[in-house]
Amino acid sequence: MTRLPRALLVLLALSSWGFARIGPAQEVTSPPPNIVFFLTDDQRDDTLGCAGHPILQTPTIDGLAARGVRFSNMFVSHSICWVSRASLLTGQTARSSGRADRLDFVRADAARALYPQLLREAGYRTGHFGKFHARMPQGWDRATAFDVYLGMHRDPYFKKQPDGSLRHETELIADHAIEFLKEQPADQPFAIQLWFNAAHAEDGDHRPGIGHFPWPQAVDGMYEDIEMPAPRLGDPAIFAAMPDYLKQSILRERWHWRWDTPEKYQTNLRAYFRMISGIDGAMARVLQALEERGFADNTIVVYSADNGYFMGDRGFAGKWAHFDESLRVPLIIFDPRAAAESTRGSVVKAFALNLDLPASFLAWAGVDIPDSYQGRDLSPWLHGPPPDAWREDMFFEHVFLRPTISWEGVRGERWKYARYFDQAVQDEWLHDLQTDPDELVNLASDPAYAEVLQAMRQRTAAYVAQYGAPVQGALPDYTGN
Repeated sequence: MTRLPRALLVLLALSSWGFARIGPAQEVTSPPPNIVFFLTDDQRDDTLGCAGHPILQTPTIDGLAARGVRFSNMFVSHSICWVSRASLLTGQTARSSGRADRLDFVRADAARALYPQLLREAGYRTGHFGKFHARMPQGWDRATAFDVYLGMHRDPYFKKQPDGSLRHETELIADHAIEFLKEQPADQPFAIQLWFNAAHAEDGDHRPGIGHFPWPQAVDGMYEDIEMPAPRLGDPAIFAAMPDYLKQSILRERWHWRWDTPEKYQTNLRAYFRMISGIDGAMARVLQALEERGFADNTIVVYSADNGYFMGDRGFAGKWAHFDESLRVPLIIFDPRAAAESTRGSVVKAFALNLDLPASFLAWAGVDIPDSYQGRDLSPWLHGPPPDAWREDMFFEHVFLRPTISWEGVRGERWKYARYFDQAVQDEWLHDLQTDPDELVNLASDPAYAEVLQAMRQRTAAYVAQYGAPVQGALPDYTGN
């Protein structure tokens, strides 16, 4: 097993932040809780120690899960970076919040109801640090939403400092968040977004390892002596069974960038894991700063990702397609006020969506949730008892990368349906998740499932009508995120 760097050993000691200090359950209405929202890039749900990963070391995140709630069925409504991030701000799907001619650009009316702006109007001090990337309308002023804003993108990940040294973007985000906390008035609630670029690859640099997946220096050497297991769904026969439009898409192009030789796969996966462990270490520093300022007992901490990630599974890289590797992401929420044994350390299997987070943030703050929001408040899963009724299915869409990877569909507990609507002949997928949880068999052309197929078509059409309209118009460009 890899020997941990000394810097990381120090961070491990911080991973129990606040846990021993939890007292009796408090009322959730007063005083308003603070909110710290950690968001990673390109990370699927199983790449955490607390989710059962046998190699990845994420002690800080695991500690949050041990005292909070982990949602094992958390999904994003659209699996591409900037659109998912827009949904996290607006509480709406792309076709609901976007312009008619360019669904990836948020309309002005949707931009007036961003959750940080509503929190700020309610008296919160708000901040954003890191990757923003949501495409806002012309004239939008970030000062309406954030008291403190520091946008930070990769390319390169290592930023030159005034003394000439280089510092990784992940560490810089933590640095600035800690400064925000040092300046935070003790009598004012706050909400901050720490939105990392990691673990997104550096797309312009195809050199394996530190070129393609640059990691913070604090995790140098991690995983170096561990043989990375092959992708669980990496059998070439799985890729061979794909339709040509997916075989010839960006999913395969980027597989050649990252995973197409054993040596490249080993080097890049180790580097990708280091990026995640680097985030975990940066989080530990921020949580320690919360403790030092006396904010920890009234701060809700949220950890999630903007979309999933193919790590060589199905012969793919990136995200974008309708398979669960693309859509399912981590979600951990730790509310120190919810100290009931019944929820502490629990794993919730009910469906959660990225659309739920902005609604939850407002509910925690006691702010009215706008009618335009399409998610649900997750609070019942944190404080108990669980709700009597919850969503039974979810709508997904991918309205970019047209015409190759543009689709819409519905996922329930058993059935999953997707239609790639820009194909010359519309291509449909139907999966029975009960008998085929890996989504290897497409039942759409099997007459035995004609009734199920028709029902899923109708359910998808109902969601399309509810959320906007059929997608049409010009093909949007793609910026590589």
